[in-house]
Amino acid sequence: MNGFKITFPGNKKIDVEFKHFKIKTDQAKENGGDKSAPEPFDIFIASLGACAGIYAKLFCDVRKLSTDQMHLFIDVVFKEGQKLMEQVNITLHVNELFPEKYIKPIIKSMSSCAVKNQLHPDITFNTAVIYN
Repeated sequence: MNGFKITFPGNKKIDVEFKHFKIKTDQAKENGGDKSAPEPFDIFIASLGACAGIYAKLFCDVRKLSTDQMHLFIDVVFKEGQKLMEQVNITLHVNELFPEKYIKPIIKSMSSCAVKNQLHPDITFNTAVIYN
């Protein structure tokens, strides 16, 4: 199947089917949903993190660097009084054995994320690496 099939299984739930996958979404209770699945915007932010994460993982794999204890944290800052993203902060946490000489290159690698590069250029991205 090419494309994405969107279905409406009930209440505020929306399912997205593509290839052989199904992503279930819902809305928070305060928005009339059942809170049975992530909201679509949450999945969008998760895709930014997953995309940056795969670039970090591939960077480490090529250099045979351990990804033990490595994790990425992403949070979003919205424009004041609006529901528009102003800033996305991506922080990659690495262990003490991660070579300092690779900090700038891995940030550059994570910045190649295809999902990120589809967003409006006015959104600021702050990508950093910190040691656990």
